[in-house]
Amino acid sequence: MNTQIQKNNNQYLLSWQLDQNHLSSDWFNPDYWREQNKIYAQKKGRASVWFFKHDNIKGVLRHYWRGGLIGKLLQDQYFYLGLKKTRIFQEFELLTQLKQKGLNVPEPIAAHITKVGLIYRGDIITSAINGAQSVLDILKQREFTELETIQVAQCIATFHQAGVYHADLNINNILFDDQGKVFFIDFDRGELRKPHSNWQQSNISRLKRSFEKEKNRNSEFYWQDTNWNELHNTYKKCMA
Repeated sequence: MNTQIQKNNNQYLLSWQLDQNHLSSDWFNPDYWREQNKIYAQKKGRASVWFFKHDNIKGVLRHYWRGGLIGKLLQDQYFYLGLKKTRIFQEFELLTQLKQKGLNVPEPIAAHITKVGLIYRGDIITSAINGAQSVLDILKQREFTELETIQVAQCIATFHQAGVYHADLNINNILFDDQGKVFFIDFDRGELRKPHSNWQQSNISRLKRSFEKEKNRNSEFYWQDTNWNELHNTYKKCMA
């Protein structure tokens, strides 16, 4: 196992390649960083994300929230069946494995799980991707270049060939860094699986729906069916 675990009463602190003596539960409170003027950006929404700088770390702090109808009732509460079955532990451990495989994902820095009775809540800190722009960010401004289409298709194929299942493959979770490299983020409920066309095609179908959804939602969105055909055909060639 790659993940270091520190337990204190009903709290767990997870880390990877980080001295746990420097880590505390305060790290997972946005106000802690705000009071030190270390937050340099925030992505707002139903689930806000905070970007902070600390020593040589540029981190992204994210709290775990439930989605869908059940999320309206339980919000951030999950049923505890053991540490290794928590969504936080599983995502953290998956990220360490993907980094070791050399795949383009953010580095896992630390995670936090608090348990009260049979309920747990959690947070995760990953490394910030320099100059990150999501596929959605780009397409709201301009068309994709041919090279960008190829890069996204190649990245999806690389992950699929490595058996990486992304539970929510959408255009918010595919990023370009400031060097033009493609990264995948948000591996909550992700898995390493035996490569198989069934789940791979399910991933691709989900991504296509994401393009269509954002095209209908945004008045300025530079994406057409022909662009999808180019991306999908490139992906199939890479997988062949």
